[in-house]
Amino acid sequence: MDSSEERAADWWPRALQGEAGAAERLVEILYPVVIRIVRNHLPRGLDEEDLAQEVFLKLFAKLGTFRGDQPMEHWVARITRNLCFDHLRKQRRRRELRCADLTEEEEQMLEVILAEEPFHRGRPDGLESCGELLAKLFCTLRPEEERVLRMLDLEGLPVKEIAAVLNWGESRIKVTAFRARRKLQEVLRQLEPGVKGNP
Repeated sequence: MDSSEERAADWWPRALQGEAGAAERLVEILYPVVIRIVRNHLPRGLDEEDLAQEVFLKLFAKLGTFRGDQPMEHWVARITRNLCFDHLRKQRRRRELRCADLTEEEEQMLEVILAEEPFHRGRPDGLESCGELLAKLFCTLRPEEERVLRMLDLEGLPVKEIAAVLNWGESRIKVTAFRARRKLQEVLRQLEPGVKGNP
């Protein structure tokens, strides 16, 4: 068991009993878990610190329901993901993405992707809207497809762990990810003429 999980497990009953400083210490221990997931799932127009604060409000409201039969980090991760996906679902108004919806920086990012040039996780220089572009692309997917890709590709969770989180079979995770990636490739192909300035 990770030492941070041990500390969280030590502090949650003290926070539940209202011990002075216990809630603050629990937030300090769990903040890295929460902010990592929030950054990977941040809905458009939301501030990551505001969303993290919302997660902690929900977490403390549910603190009495934590049974301790799993590492607290897993329980907190599930609450965080669910809250992020609730916000993402609320933002879904349309599933079609047009070239006119993209900023100039996003068009440049798509040119890099479509050219199949090496793309590093650290974003190419000057292209600051990668997260916004991903949000626009992910809006073209069904919610369960988006959820699988975010956990698999953005969080880097193994298929086995995603299957446990979603209570799905591993093959369903793999098939869903495969179909979602094909849909995104098709969206990119449809955007390609506009991105390259063709009619």
